[in-house]
Amino acid sequence: MASNSSTPEKMVNIAMATILFGILMARPTGAQGLGICYGMLGNDLPPYSEVVALYQQHNIGLMRMYFPVDDALQALRGSNIGLILDVPREHLQELASSADSWVRTNVLAYWPDVKFRYIAVGNELIPDAGEAQFILPAMRNVYAALSSAGLQNDIMVSTVVHGAVLGTSDPPSAGEFTGAAQAYLVPIVQFLSSTRAPLLANIYPYFAHISDDHVSLPYALFTEPATVVQDGPYSYQNIFDAMLDATYAALEKVGASDVGIVVSESGWPSAGHAAATLENAKTYNQNLIRHVKQGSGTPRRPDKAVEVYVFAMFNENQKTGAETEKHFGLFYPSKEPVYPIDFF
Repeated sequence: MASNSSTPEKMVNIAMATILFGILMARPTGAQGLGICYGMLGNDLPPYSEVVALYQQHNIGLMRMYFPVDDALQALRGSNIGLILDVPREHLQELASSADSWVRTNVLAYWPDVKFRYIAVGNELIPDAGEAQFILPAMRNVYAALSSAGLQNDIMVSTVVHGAVLGTSDPPSAGEFTGAAQAYLVPIVQFLSSTRAPLLANIYPYFAHISDDHVSLPYALFTEPATVVQDGPYSYQNIFDAMLDATYAALEKVGASDVGIVVSESGWPSAGHAAATLENAKTYNQNLIRHVKQGSGTPRRPDKAVEVYVFAMFNENQKTGAETEKHFGLFYPSKEPVYPIDFF
């Protein structure tokens, strides 16, 4: 006859199993530090639920979305995919006055079923866009709205910058923001320091390669076997690390050495330019993913694992600008891979 009582050993085993189950359930899916940007500028893209399923199928645990879409956010409920959600530039002036309604509608309505990680207030608007003046007030208001809901430690508020904010970047230790960028970024990074949030930066070795004859293809693709840049004690074999460390150096020069960086975009197009081939795109993105998986950081920040969002999930046929803009996708809208990629 079975006893209803439990032995001490059995109780310990049950307790340990319960703790382990809780840890596994709390852990985000996919490799830590690797995300894919979900651009939606296409008229042939899969339904939102199928997109989320594709992320899960490939164990992609992080996503960036460039504007809130209710159906997409609904599809993310319960997925455990960590999300960067952008505030579109057309909303910045409104949020510079008050962000309560925007946060309530686009964040609180889905939390905690949707795992927001960062709210990106403006994308690549510093220093030249007219909306740049609204970024910091909007950031403060978004943070205040999240704080009112008790989420200031769960969801971080930042903004996204591009490489042009650096006036100097070679060697990386000389990295420095332009005067025009500093006017906006100094108070912004002071705010980021006070809230312990990172700066979001889009870093593209592809554009460095095609615009500068001194940036060789191997140096851009992570395939250079030897040191290309020796910068004091720091050795660089790829320009991704050099660009990231130049941004860290720029932060140090404005007194923000404690502010981290999340790479909110990086990728390589597969068509539309002589350097934009399937092979180059595959090589860059595969090596970038391996670089992130190693968790070894950069020469200047060797102990700080890099969080990167690869651009982009799909080829988007409604992107404007250069033809390459339509060919950054890892997948076709049919959900077939543009080229084979091992995410892990």
